[in-house]
Amino acid sequence: MEKKKTNKKFIFILSALVILGVTYGVFKYVHSLKHEETDDAQIEKNMNPIIPRVTGYVTKVYVKDNDFVKKGDTLFTIDNSDYIVKLEDAKAALAAAEGNYDVSKADVGSAEANISVSEANVLSAGGNIETARIRLTRATNDFERYNNLYKNHSITKQQFEQAEAAKLEAENQLKILQQQQRATAYQKSVTIAKSNVTSKQTSVAAANIKRAQAAVDAAKLNVDYTVVTASVDGQISKIGIQPGQVVQPGQSLFYIIGSQNPWVIANFKETQLNKMIAGQKVTIKVDAYPDTEFNGTVASFSPATGARFSILPPDNATGNFVKTIQRLPVKITLDAGNDTEKIKLLRPGMNVDVDVHLN
Repeated sequence: MEKKKTNKKFIFILSALVILGVTYGVFKYVHSLKHEETDDAQIEKNMNPIIPRVTGYVTKVYVKDNDFVKKGDTLFTIDNSDYIVKLEDAKAALAAAEGNYDVSKADVGSAEANISVSEANVLSAGGNIETARIRLTRATNDFERYNNLYKNHSITKQQFEQAEAAKLEAENQLKILQQQQRATAYQKSVTIAKSNVTSKQTSVAAANIKRAQAAVDAAKLNVDYTVVTASVDGQISKIGIQPGQVVQPGQSLFYIIGSQNPWVIANFKETQLNKMIAGQKVTIKVDAYPDTEFNGTVASFSPATGARFSILPPDNATGNFVKTIQRLPVKITLDAGNDTEKIKLLRPGMNVDVDVHLN
């Protein structure tokens, strides 16, 4: 009789297990029709690298590991002695350039005055030549008249010679004035050419001022860059610098983890993406806080699988091809209704489970 009781108990237990298994299997199947899940997901936040822009020795570090900072807070300073010297040198070069520009402007004024004088001399020479021509015309007429009278023996030889001398003197005077006019015109052209050269020198001097001003601005920036400040609000990572250490431009020293709301990057299998679209609701469970559920929304899909962004992406163009299911990163944002205090506790890299509601 005990043997029969044992068999009945075993059959009862086995039946219960089968019923539970079938029920669980049906539940998971029905659940899978409306949900897509993955545990290949992590919390993400902006990690802003602290990168110096100038070379120098660290003079003082104002923060410690894991400190919270505000945008604009001083993180560390670099020795600025060399950069101050360069700034003063740039300022001196700017002053010299401004002085050269003033000299060039004065030369331009002098050249313009010389042009005005040359133009006046040309006009004056033109007037004198016109007067000399009138005198020559009168002297020529007198000479011809005196020449006829002399042939008729109506005047003396002395009077004739005086008329001839007056004519020759007028001709010489006209030639002299014409030569002076040509010389004055040439001097005017030379003065204009010098004025053009001086104007170009002024333009060059103005350009030198701009160049010197740019050098001053660059030197000021370098001095400002010796004070490294926080670019965003957030928390400092582990600091790997100390006073006396030399830092280089472009060298990533540590990070500021931004204080903005985090998001989730979930790597779904490509076979799970058939019914997933942006805007679907998501339930998120963080391994560090298993008793808290967060609500999120599918924001966007990566343009390529995660393998394509690796340093050495796999190349399947070989004879021994083995098909493997790829994973595509999906960005999930946290909704505004979540517990803000819990969200503040989330850190980049934390593992999470995500459940996307397909309907």
